[in-house]
Amino acid sequence: MLDQTTKRKLDSARQILVGKVPDPKAQVEQITTALVYKFMDDMDKESEELGGEAKFFANGFSQYAWTKLLDNKLSGQERLDLYVQAIMNMSKNPHIPQLFRDIFKGAFLPYNDPRTLSLFLKEINEFNYEHSENLGNAFEYLLSILGSQGDAGQFRTPRHIIDFIVEVVDPKKNETILDPACGTAGFLISAYKHILKTNKEKPLTPDEKLKLMNNLAGYDISPDMVKLALVNMYLHGFPEPKIHEYDSLTSEKRWDETFDVILANPPFMTPKGGIVPHKKFSIQANRAEVLFVDYIVEHLTIKGRAGIIVPEGIIFQSNNAYTQLRKKLVEDGLFAVVSLPAGVFNPYAGVKTSILLFDNEISKKTKNFLFVKIQNDGFDLGAQRRKHDKNDLPLALEIIKKYKSSLSDENFSEDKKQIAHIVAKEKIIAMGDYNLSGDRYKEVATYANQKWPIVELEELEKQKKITFLRGQGISKKDIVENGKNKCIHYGEIYTIYQPVIENVISKTNIEGKILSKKGDVLIPSTTTADAMGIAVARALNEDGVIIGGDINIIRTENKYILGVYLAYLISNSSVKNQLATFAKGINILHLSNSDLRKLKIPLPPIEVQKEIVEQIEVKQNAIDHAKEIIKSLERERDDILVRHLEN
Repeated sequence: MLDQTTKRKLDSARQILVGKVPDPKAQVEQITTALVYKFMDDMDKESEELGGEAKFFANGFSQYAWTKLLDNKLSGQERLDLYVQAIMNMSKNPHIPQLFRDIFKGAFLPYNDPRTLSLFLKEINEFNYEHSENLGNAFEYLLSILGSQGDAGQFRTPRHIIDFIVEVVDPKKNETILDPACGTAGFLISAYKHILKTNKEKPLTPDEKLKLMNNLAGYDISPDMVKLALVNMYLHGFPEPKIHEYDSLTSEKRWDETFDVILANPPFMTPKGGIVPHKKFSIQANRAEVLFVDYIVEHLTIKGRAGIIVPEGIIFQSNNAYTQLRKKLVEDGLFAVVSLPAGVFNPYAGVKTSILLFDNEISKKTKNFLFVKIQNDGFDLGAQRRKHDKNDLPLALEIIKKYKSSLSDENFSEDKKQIAHIVAKEKIIAMGDYNLSGDRYKEVATYANQKWPIVELEELEKQKKITFLRGQGISKKDIVENGKNKCIHYGEIYTIYQPVIENVISKTNIEGKILSKKGDVLIPSTTTADAMGIAVARALNEDGVIIGGDINIIRTENKYILGVYLAYLISNSSVKNQLATFAKGINILHLSNSDLRKLKIPLPPIEVQKEIVEQIEVKQNAIDHAKEIIKSLERERDDILVRHLEN
């Protein structure tokens, strides 16, 4: 754990820099450079105290020793000039390891203010080099402030998600481990700690620990990330970290290497114009996430295992490259898919992600896949990601471990079945698109005890019991206060209306092309929210309302299926989850009528539908009444304070 004193020192160093160096990444680089500078001096002092000699600041480089830099006899400008000379020349110092030369390569001071530098160096002087966990944790905290998206689409992976994946994959002390897009080496550090922890009863010998350190490797395309990863691993005890500046997608230099374990959160973003990969990939694509997953599968040993975070597009995108990749995964090594909540990467990105889990031995032993759905990861999904007590990760870890040992769900308790289920490979293959959305294969089981038939909306359309339409026109600027025609804009479906639209609020003066009929069910076709956000439906029991664009319409006319029943049904978690799996896209999600046609629902007779709706509305009226009572009591409570204070 990071102690509060160290955290305070790091925060103080950043606060000194912030006026001159506003970019968090640049702040981390300045602190990293200064810390390494100070630590080299600490190691020289330790050597001298033990009767040896200084080895870092020796010969012509002794003039740059930290002690001389902080000499009170120096003026502020002299100190600044000496520091600039030191960091610019240190990469040429023949007395320091290549690791340190790499760290100082390209180092510079981005401001020319002697007072700021003096205050900053005084704060850095408070740190002392010790080969300890505290120092490594301090650097981990420093890295955690990198809150912006990188140029290549990097996002900082939350520590608890990294640790979860490592626990699931369970790397061993003699295995080779790779992260091909390592960033600041979070996965590698977590794997190292995991192996030490799992060998606590019989601790690793010095030789075993050294072998383990040499077995961990990381690649990254960014020189800045490589530098931070090197320091991070060095501060965690790695004398010579195996971190390489390397483009895994366009360079063939390391293609023939294989690893027992691969852990990664590859970049989600592809540069404009795509990537031009080398020719050894089995999937022809120019999307970074597709190529990285293909790379990882290709570089596992025959008994290899992997845990990869991927954007939701990998799970269901219909593009040929995505489909071909999923086909390969289903046939080669994949054994489980863990769906993560959409806000896991807040505040950096709202992109929905999943974890792909590979085990080449397990996948050969089973004809099934395990799907796990994480709805809570121990933090709320807002921008601040505040901790709370709802956390599915421990249960998910238990489920995956049990499945790996038994390859069945026979021993799954009810709480486990709430977030996990098994699907036969042949069922996924039969779909043709190899979709890896777990909820897509769950609908029949959801209604296993239901006495009413399960029907697909497309079948109802063929029987001419419902029709599908699409709204047209109506932008926000067309909505006016005193318009002559009632209208609905697609954004209002999320923000204004409940499952049953009791009163149409907006008006317009334009003539609509698509007018409502009683029993219409409205479903948005576009959203910037997550998949659950687009999976909403509103019943409209009013004729002649203009339906705007980006709205899918299921026209029931209340004959074979009540519009209100269908809207309530889609609001229910079972059907809502099913509909959410059809949403396509990464930053902007889409639902089309062709997606809605695949929706499967229980369909009782219309009289039973009416009875269900009536019972729901009785409960809803009671809820609304209770809310009004609560509001009234709150007003009365607040009035008590006001009355007493006014007197």
